[in-house]
Amino acid sequence: EGTEPIKNVLRRYPEVQDVIVLIGPEGGFSLTETELARKQGFHVVSLGPNILRTETAALASLSMIGYELFSSR
Repeated sequence: EGTEPIKNVLRRYPEVQDVIVLIGPEGGFSLTETELARKQGFHVVSLGPNILRTETAALASLSMIGYELFSSR
């Protein structure tokens, strides 16, 4: 909740060189975990309206990151 699409964040930082992805457990991160991540500089993003399994979320994340960061180069 309260997240923006991953593509928006990636497009805002086109010069990014490294990406770290945190994939939450079934049911998502707690509010405390989310706030801790934000304080460490993470952006809370959405992969879309569907709830994905952990292994699917990892593949979807990598695909979206690859597309946004490398398709225009």
